[in-house]
Amino acid sequence: MWTTIAQFTWIDVVDVLIVTFAVYQLFLMFKGTRALQMILGLALVYLASRIALKGGLLTVNWVLQNLLSVWFLLIIILFQPELRRALATFGIRSRLLRAFANQEEAHMIDEIVQSAASLAAKKIGAIIALERETKLSDYVDSGVPLDARISRRLLESIFCSGSPLHDGAVVIQGGRVAAASCLLPLTLTSDVSEELGTRHRAAIGLTEETDAIVIVVSEEMGRVSLVRAGVITKGLDAQMLRRLLGELLEPPRGSGSDAKPREVATPS
Repeated sequence: MWTTIAQFTWIDVVDVLIVTFAVYQLFLMFKGTRALQMILGLALVYLASRIALKGGLLTVNWVLQNLLSVWFLLIIILFQPELRRALATFGIRSRLLRAFANQEEAHMIDEIVQSAASLAAKKIGAIIALERETKLSDYVDSGVPLDARISRRLLESIFCSGSPLHDGAVVIQGGRVAAASCLLPLTLTSDVSEELGTRHRAAIGLTEETDAIVIVVSEEMGRVSLVRAGVITKGLDAQMLRRLLGELLEPPRGSGSDAKPREVATPS
């Protein structure tokens, strides 16, 4: 053992550090996502395969090796949003992937804006939370899982009064409708305006704790608001909402969790 350690060079140390850093970064990127469980399962199957090979269990090793191939393909197919974010984090996305991601984001914004405008016109209350850097998995788990592509018709059907999912919030995660009827934390701040209802207080509460963006449609006023870092921007039309979402859905430059909630004057 001491002979092996003595043979270590600085290149070996750098090699180990690079691999350790890469594995740690992968863990951080997939932490709180569905893909992490699949990746851990893949690692366990690989470990079992190596043990079987060392123990001379050739048939078991053959089965596990084939299972690894199928498992790897399933991860690529089922977890494309997480993989796109991982590639984006390392800055190695191709032009094709970048164009596809931009197209998906534009579609998401357009569908959200159209649904918010339609719900506001009908005075149907709604609350939509968009995940950014801080994971919203705990809030997703409190609701009804959907994992559906975002569309105006889907959002409107969720919040219509006859829907069993209209109470609670919709959480958008990885560019998809992750869940509906989710429970969000109410703000504990005492200086919030009394005219704000439960939806607005829940929006403030969530954005106090995370960097999420929350869109609220008032049932009483038919008014669309956007909440970020505890700050409410009220009275948004479709054009203003689209512009704000386009600006805010960039990687955040810092946490807004310590920003004090306040109200932005309603645009005239």
